[in-house]
Amino acid sequence: MPALVQAPPVTHLNAPEPEHCPGTESEQAGNADACQGCPNQAICQSAPKGPDEDIPLINDRMSGVKHKILVLSGKGGVGKSTFTSMLGWAFSSDPDTEVGVMDLDICGPSMPRMMGANGQQIHSSSNGWSPIYVSDNLGMMSIGFMLPNEDDAIIWRGAKKNGLIKQFLKDVDWGNVDYMIVDTPPGTSDEHISINQYLKSAGDGIDGAVVVTTAQEVALLDVRKEIDFCRKAGIKVLGLVENMSGFVCPNCKGESFIFAPTTGGGEALAKEMGVPFLGKVPLDPRIGKSCDLGESFLDLYPDSPASTAILDIISEIREAVEGN
Repeated sequence: MPALVQAPPVTHLNAPEPEHCPGTESEQAGNADACQGCPNQAICQSAPKGPDEDIPLINDRMSGVKHKILVLSGKGGVGKSTFTSMLGWAFSSDPDTEVGVMDLDICGPSMPRMMGANGQQIHSSSNGWSPIYVSDNLGMMSIGFMLPNEDDAIIWRGAKKNGLIKQFLKDVDWGNVDYMIVDTPPGTSDEHISINQYLKSAGDGIDGAVVVTTAQEVALLDVRKEIDFCRKAGIKVLGLVENMSGFVCPNCKGESFIFAPTTGGGEALAKEMGVPFLGKVPLDPRIGKSCDLGESFLDLYPDSPASTAILDIISEIREAVEGN
């Protein structure tokens, strides 16, 4: 099993970084407009700088990846990882399409179980780390494969997280991939900033992000921040998905609202923020069961209204990505 990344030297700051901080390793550190008046300015000006020697290695690995899609949510518990697994299963249903799933939820990796690869371990070869393949054309990578015990807590700060993300990009032998789907943790923190920074110079960069929410205003508040992050980071928003918009009874196929929208839900938010609305996915309890068992809900229950909704959304995502 490959060793976990060691943390690189960290620049110790006297105060939190300002909102538009260029980063302590940036050539502009200490000299950018955002640095003026910052208590850390002198530290950043004197910190060692220079080009990141890992970027050429990342570019080389990612040159074989045709499309890169981020799955984001500002709020935890909205079904982002579930939707990521659905994207992986749906894209790989075409045997001529090579798919990779990268789990960047470092502190809460759930993709190994959802994709039916729980308990697997990563193997190394002369070409680097080998992805864990759940089918002939669907490979994945997660820190969950590196833990001695799946219940072990991962208590890492930013520098070590960033180092692991680099390893997923430069050390994994992804080969030629048509779609790389990146599952991210909730929020707009280290993982999001790092993956955007590292992929911007790789090939055509990131194709875009799919943002997942529920109809609750509590979730929509955080999703507004996520969309704002995408705009500031230069990431195209492919569209917004409203998940768990209603409950589908497996017996009668009737649908009822669980999270009733109070401000118009995801569709109203998409219109407000000027981003495409991809559709609503009803809640089918068999989705949770399929994820727990690591099986494809789309294959097991093709007649579910949830499957129909998900496949329609995925078709729109494919069209948006292919049209880039």
